[in-house]
Amino acid sequence: GAAIGRIAQLLAGIPHSVPLSAVNRQCSSGLQAFANVSAAINSGMYDVGIAAGVESMSTSSMSSGVPTIDIEVVKGHAAARDCLIPMGITSENVAAEYGITRDVQDAFAAASHAKAAEAQARGWFDQEIVPVEATMRDEDGKVTGTKTVSADDGVRPGTTVERLSKLKAAFKKGGSTTAGNSSQVSDGAAAVLVMRRSKASELGLPVLAVLRSYSVVGVPPAVMGIGPAFAIPAALEEAGVTVSDVDIFEVNEAFASQATYCAGQLGIPEDKLNPKGGAIALGHPLGCTGARQIATLVHELHRTSKQLGVISMCIGTGMGAAAVLERPESMMARL
Repeated sequence: GAAIGRIAQLLAGIPHSVPLSAVNRQCSSGLQAFANVSAAINSGMYDVGIAAGVESMSTSSMSSGVPTIDIEVVKGHAAARDCLIPMGITSENVAAEYGITRDVQDAFAAASHAKAAEAQARGWFDQEIVPVEATMRDEDGKVTGTKTVSADDGVRPGTTVERLSKLKAAFKKGGSTTAGNSSQVSDGAAAVLVMRRSKASELGLPVLAVLRSYSVVGVPPAVMGIGPAFAIPAALEEAGVTVSDVDIFEVNEAFASQATYCAGQLGIPEDKLNPKGGAIALGHPLGCTGARQIATLVHELHRTSKQLGVISMCIGTGMGAAAVLERPESMMARL
């Protein structure tokens, strides 16, 4: 909420005179913060802003994902009631409704780890990660020391479909969604510095990317994972581009079932989808993810000298969000 954001701001040395607001759009909160800051700058409210997201899933009580609600009007309304479905069950719903098999999900998950492991080994994440000192505790909560964390620790090199196939379904007896083909319980934080181009020029700062469009759509809550399949086309249309124009798609891997469905539905080539792996390997700290995806996408566009990138994710209760970003050097080349 607002408290953790304000605390982080002050700990970072940003003066108390700088105001802060908090946003909650669940899995897309980091991207929504970026969109809010961008819109405010575009409207002339201010010239510089920081869009950040954070989540500590390891210390949050999120085991069921179902709020304590017992209201007859909700229980009697199918669509509203579906907002209470645990996220793992929505993954099972997507798999069943759209025919996403266990083998397909496990293969997608193994590929995510393989891509992330290669990116780590080659140092492709180094520029986007700021090392942090973490306090280590034992099972009883006693402090045992500190550790500098400079790499995501959820990546598992050598993950295979065979190993993943041995895991039991996590949410439904006889289901296909497992701990291995779902995003991880993770802690994380990310921030994006946003400003007007003239202000960046005045301060001598490089413009790494430009926001071309941002869209949010609604989908049935029971299959919330299909959100990107509808949000991405909306963002592409707003930007005046097509799937074939995009060089890199960063589509959040909440579950392999929904990520596989969305990629297939939109015809996203495998080599353009999450080239450095996704949330199955890197984790999905809910509030952080959107900002983290921006950092990953922008650095990969520059590393590969590519032009257009898309960020997207599904959102609990039935939504999807997407944004189109462009590398400024490529924009100048087209003018």
